[in-house]
Amino acid sequence: MRYLILLFVFLLNCQDTKSKKTKEAPNSYAATKVSNIPNKEEKSDTAFLLNDQNVMEFFLAYDKEHKENKVRITTDFGAIDIELFESTKFHRSNFIYLTKKHYFNNTQFYRVIDNFIIQGGNSDDQKTLNKRKKIGRYLLPNDHKKGYKHDRGMVSMPSSAVANPYKMASPFEFFIVQQRGGAHHLNGDYAVFGKVIAGMEVVDKIATVPTDRGDWPQKNVYIKKVDIIN
Repeated sequence: MRYLILLFVFLLNCQDTKSKKTKEAPNSYAATKVSNIPNKEEKSDTAFLLNDQNVMEFFLAYDKEHKENKVRITTDFGAIDIELFESTKFHRSNFIYLTKKHYFNNTQFYRVIDNFIIQGGNSDDQKTLNKRKKIGRYLLPNDHKKGYKHDRGMVSMPSSAVANPYKMASPFEFFIVQQRGGAHHLNGDYAVFGKVIAGMEVVDKIATVPTDRGDWPQKNVYIKKVDIIN
């Protein structure tokens, strides 16, 4: 069942020097293009979908109204607190937006490679695909010129698996660098937008769980919820 997810997820297009296993597949869910962005007085945005045409304008406006920059990821193994960088405004705003829409709740850390990364924000549950459809289909710029590197504990955004020469970022997923000494071969290709400020021991626990040949944990590791803490 879990391999069906290869039909629609955005995936990290990089390889660990220890592992040659990847999960590459094109995105296949559709989104409706819209031209108007809802104003803040609107009570519901259920008819509003993000897309490549409106996403930049939307998050520029969203950034001015939503300044939260710390979140707590509650997992089966404990909590991970993350600080989101103000200078990567599109990625910070995107993560806050998805958190407020409860997107990450009940998704999974679905790609785990010890001494490299843990990657989350997806699942093999149809409900996750349904949530994506209600939010929209879009990519974010690879904002890698802010001086942040893929040091241990950094939070970064994978690029889309679709034809993507500019390494545009997949907005629904993220990965945490667990590698001791950092994973600096990723610098420049992926957008670092935050860092773990508490709970690296939880990251380390998740990184050591048994996985299958596709790096998926043999026993699902759930993100129970993501909460804004500041």
